[in-house]
Order: sequence, then structure tokens, then C-alpha cells
Amino acid sequence: MLSNRLAKHFGAAASSALVAGAANAAVVTWNCNLVVPNNIDGQYINVETQVAGSAAGLVAGWDLNPYGTSTTTMSWFAASMPSGCVMGLGQGGTTSAVASLSTGTLVGAASTFANTASSVTAGGWLLNSANYFGFRFVGADALTHYGFGKMTIGATMGVRTLDFVSYESVAATGIIVPAPGAIALLGLAGLCGRRRR
Repeated sequence: MLSNRLAKHFGAAASSALVAGAANAAVVTWNCNLVVPNNIDGQYINVETQVAGSAAGLVAGWDLNPYGTSTTTMSWFAASMPSGCVMGLGQGGTTSAVASLSTGTLVGAASTFANTASSVTAGGWLLNSANYFGFRFVGADALTHYGFGKMTIGATMGVRTLDFVSYESVAATGIIVPAPGAIALLGLAGLCGRRRR
């Protein structure tokens, strides 16, 4: 009788784990760890193929291009519309710019997207801290996908590292910027999923 209870308990737990895994299976994360140099080129990034380089010609189908030579702002360039980064006030910003997003922010069809600069005041970016930004891009399926990334900023806006990007592989599906602890769990779930294959 005890063995039946244990079997039911672990069977239910396994089912719950499979459902949770299926719910997160559409989120793709690339732990790219790319230094974005303080120059006119920056990094050209193809989110889907996980390729980056210092020139557009080196990265076929690139989606994002953070760059800039300033120590007070970072500029953003994106492939032709409907690509772009989420604009807004971010974490206490004062003007409309590429925003440093708070956890819990939904990146999706209702977000405002464009290409412009970001700074400590415009968009609310934080120095010596992790900052999250949202973006959209056209995937290989020719449909719009939504994602977010983590950019660690140093003592100035000219010191920056793109730690990772995550996106929804299901087109037209919004994605929420989770809390840092949840992001770590998401990475572990992705690692476990890769090992099963």
C-alpha cells in the first residue's frame, strides 16, 4: 500500500515536471557573454543562429547591434522593421529611449519598439549593474518573435557585456522579464532539456 502511494506521488511529481518543462520549452536562451566594445561597430548579433561579429557582413541575418563611442550613452541599431528594442522610461528614466526594464515587464505586441540610444537618465539604465532590455526580431520563419536580454553595465555606459538573450520560439508570443533567480532556473531547465536529446 505504501509503495502504491509512493508510486502515485512520484508519478504526479513527474507529470508536473513534464508539464512545467513543456511550458518553458519554447523559450530559447543563448548565454553569449559578448563584450560590446566602445566603438562605432559594437556587436552585430543574430539571436536565432547565435552568431555575433564586429561587422554586419560577418553576421548573416543579424537582428541587434548595440554600439557607441560614448561613455554616457549606448546606441542601438536593429535590422529593418519590425525589429527594434523596447522603448520607455524603464527603471526611472526621464525620456523615451531604449529602456532598462524592470522584472515582470511583458515584452510583446503592446510594447513600443524603435532604435535609439540608452543612458542612465534616458531609459533608466543602472551603472555597475545588470540591466534588462526587450527586443523583437523577424525569425527564419519570417514571423515576429519577442525576447529580452541582460546587459551588464560597468562604471560608465561605455563598459558593457551582453550576458545573454532569450526569446520565444513561438511567433507573436510575448515574453516576461523574470526575476534574476527565475532566470537562473530557466537556464538550468534549458541545460537539462539539451542533455535529454
